[in-house]
Amino acid sequence: MDIKTVSRWLADEARVPHPRHRWAAADALGVDESVLWPEAIRNTVKIGPDREIVTVYPYRSACPKSVWRALITEAQSNITIAGYTNYFLWLEHPNLAKALKRKAEQGCQIRFLIGDPDSEVTHRREDAEAVPLTVSTRIRITLAELEHLKGVSGIEARFGDEHIAMSVFQFDDEMLVTPHLAKLVGHDSPMLHLKRYQDDGLYDRFAYHVKELWSVGRGVWLDTAPA
Repeated sequence: MDIKTVSRWLADEARVPHPRHRWAAADALGVDESVLWPEAIRNTVKIGPDREIVTVYPYRSACPKSVWRALITEAQSNITIAGYTNYFLWLEHPNLAKALKRKAEQGCQIRFLIGDPDSEVTHRREDAEAVPLTVSTRIRITLAELEHLKGVSGIEARFGDEHIAMSVFQFDDEMLVTPHLAKLVGHDSPMLHLKRYQDDGLYDRFAYHVKELWSVGRGVWLDTAPA
């Protein structure tokens, strides 16, 4: 950072230096960055409803596996997996069943809301996607995995139809939300990573969505019925 650079800042009050230059200047003067460029700080700190948006991924597949692992590992009270097939989770996390069983034994409530492989909604979605690995096949793979968790206290699974266009994965006060686009499969659709910071914010709106769908879900196992 040279004298010419500093001169340009002084000559134009609207000019805001790059972050690394702001940090260097603040450090050299022994003051906080917000003292020198308060507007720049206000523009980068979220203070409205969008502060609940942690990250946005243009594709679900762009979300690192480490994010999923951290959310699953750190959840203490609630994990809700409300994707229509949830097929990809078993592929990307081979030890998922063991991890969820361990979480349930530690007192975490775990719920799966999945599509019914034999429903008309599923068949229509299969026609729209037109891919070899059909929606019903992907659901049945999840059902086979869930058999390993059947009977574990704290783990429930229900069928639902109304979440075909949006997947919500809830981990205590954080969640991953994927709105499904047109004919695209889940991994090609965008994803939002949210964290709850306020009442009736984005997190609460999506949590309400899942709660309502869960309340009318149909038990996957014969001995499981909606409460």
